[in-house]
Amino acid sequence: MRPAQIGIILEREFLSTYEGHHTPVMLWGPPGVGKSQLVAQIAAKHNAPVIDVRLSQMEPSDLRGIPFRSGEQVEWAIPSMLPNAKRHGDNGILFLDEITSAPPSVSAAAYQLILDRRLGEYQVPKGWAIIAAGNRQGDRGVTYTMPSPLANRFSHFEFEVHLDDWVAWAYKNNIDDKIIAFLRFRPELLFDFDPAYNPTAFPSPRSWEFAHRALQKFSNYPELLLGSLQACVGSAAGIELHAFIAHLDNIPDLAAILRGEIVAIPDEIDLQYAIVSALIGKAIRAKNAANIDEIYGNLLNFASSLQTQEMGVMLVSDLQRVVGQKLFTIPAFANWAQKIGHIMLYD
Repeated sequence: MRPAQIGIILEREFLSTYEGHHTPVMLWGPPGVGKSQLVAQIAAKHNAPVIDVRLSQMEPSDLRGIPFRSGEQVEWAIPSMLPNAKRHGDNGILFLDEITSAPPSVSAAAYQLILDRRLGEYQVPKGWAIIAAGNRQGDRGVTYTMPSPLANRFSHFEFEVHLDDWVAWAYKNNIDDKIIAFLRFRPELLFDFDPAYNPTAFPSPRSWEFAHRALQKFSNYPELLLGSLQACVGSAAGIELHAFIAHLDNIPDLAAILRGEIVAIPDEIDLQYAIVSALIGKAIRAKNAANIDEIYGNLLNFASSLQTQEMGVMLVSDLQRVVGQKLFTIPAFANWAQKIGHIMLYD
């Protein structure tokens, strides 16, 4: 299931805790695709805390608590990491990350916590959702087969990488336009992990964010840039990205396009991807400008002028994800839609 859909599911599960309809969720997926980040985004959207519990780093007693004598009885000291309404708030997310890396003795200790929302006398606060995540056995991580009693305590969702969802996230998080353009040009490299090869660095949504950081740090150090990119996304992908960036000196004046001027568009498809991605980035950064509606109109007119209609559709689709319904009120949108009517605008 694509990340945008899983995001809706996680948000509904979080909000359903007070309604009594919450079901613990298990997210399955390879490393580096953004499972834990998606959970953090849902919590941040609702200004709620996340308690990240790594079961792979625990002993059974760490979760169950430590016994102590109270008079003639033995009681259990509740671990302070577990959600507590007074300390952590009335609602939040208890995130059991790397759950498939936990040894069976530890995962067995979590059975009651996940299904019954309690451990002995301890009760998970009503407004707290329980979400878990882990790698699949074929992903070459340290994983155990999830026991059937534990698996039966979750609803299960497979996390799939989706380029459009990643691009929408990348624009919102100010990922370098060059990275976005390159992955539009080479979408198969958004996630390229071969478990049989077991690489140390490989392309993934997480490592492309690392590549973005490398660009910010080493763009002015040409002798270091290639190596820093390869260190993030692997040798082959790093070489391709480096060559792509070096080719971008041939793109036209983007400010002129935003002003509505007619410019010559290069025939090279990689440069066209770069132009479209850079224009979206500039439109986002200009969203508070007094003439923003004029800028949107100029971008729509530019999309209409592109000989490759699919490229224009990509530009307007990405712009719509950023701008929202307002884009449909721009007069130039109707002209673009009429010209491109046989190709649907997708969301």
